[in-house]
Amino acid sequence: MDIFGAILWPIKWVIELILVGFHGLWSSVGLSADAGVTWVLSIVGLVLVVRAALIPIFVRQIKSQRKMLEVAPQLKKIQDKYRGKTDQFSREAMSRETMELYRRTGTNPLSSCLPLLIQMPIFFGLFSVLNDAQHDKAGVQFLTRDLADSFANSELFGAPLRATFIGEWNLMVSGSAFNGWVMTIAAVMVLLMTASQFVTQLQIMAKNMSPEAKNSPMFRQQKILLYILPLVFAFSGVAFPLGVMFYWLTSNIWTMVQQFIVIRNMPTPGSEAAKAREARLAKKGKLTIEAPKPAAEGATDTAVKRQSTQRQQPVSKNRAKKSGSKS
Repeated sequence: MDIFGAILWPIKWVIELILVGFHGLWSSVGLSADAGVTWVLSIVGLVLVVRAALIPIFVRQIKSQRKMLEVAPQLKKIQDKYRGKTDQFSREAMSRETMELYRRTGTNPLSSCLPLLIQMPIFFGLFSVLNDAQHDKAGVQFLTRDLADSFANSELFGAPLRATFIGEWNLMVSGSAFNGWVMTIAAVMVLLMTASQFVTQLQIMAKNMSPEAKNSPMFRQQKILLYILPLVFAFSGVAFPLGVMFYWLTSNIWTMVQQFIVIRNMPTPGSEAAKAREARLAKKGKLTIEAPKPAAEGATDTAVKRQSTQRQQPVSKNRAKKSGSKS
């Protein structure tokens, strides 16, 4: 077993446990064990378990994103300070000040990618499980040879879950018999995966960013990713087996719905979503917006508070008498 296989072994063990567990559940309620819909529902169950387990990490991601938005103006000041300076000393100084800012504020620019990074081994694990099943190989523990054969050869609308768009395309180009349903379903799923990824990212950028964040370099990077990531899905999705594509599409839909709920109920302060939430609460009478106090009144209040909090020095009786006689 190579290093990559050793890393994936425990992940595949858990994937097989969840997948076979849901397959047994759906089979017990009357669905055919070899039907494609049974295995697709098992994949959906796998997504629900995995994404539910990632909710605490998603909450940490949201908090980290908020902190990154808060420090964006300070980060821009550091970058403006060293703008145009290409010498080694300036680059090291900028890097040092940036890392110090992250350390002082407790932010981590990589934490926003954490849920995606954690899902990637699961994605590759499922891909490996399907690939083994495609070659009639048993899994590491729970996916027996019979179950692997059932999984790989199960069909949904006449398309085997192990089939890929590129595989059927190569058959068509070579003049061999090919399955048109595989290419149709795969093309539709690639489009849905691409669209769901684009909408999810667009939700964040259009509604859940403050004006300061939209002027930061981080926003420009996310704007580039907004168009690059869907293209990655479009080009790589043609090589995914249909079973893996069902997993990724379901996961994308979960992310889109989850992101919508978070933006609606816990928007970034100062963003368009935050203003919309305040308007909804105000319309329902659950939010009272107080008018800002005049500067003079605020200054008077501050002076009164300072006066009232000043400590009064005790005066002895003799000093009181002397001051009384002088007057």
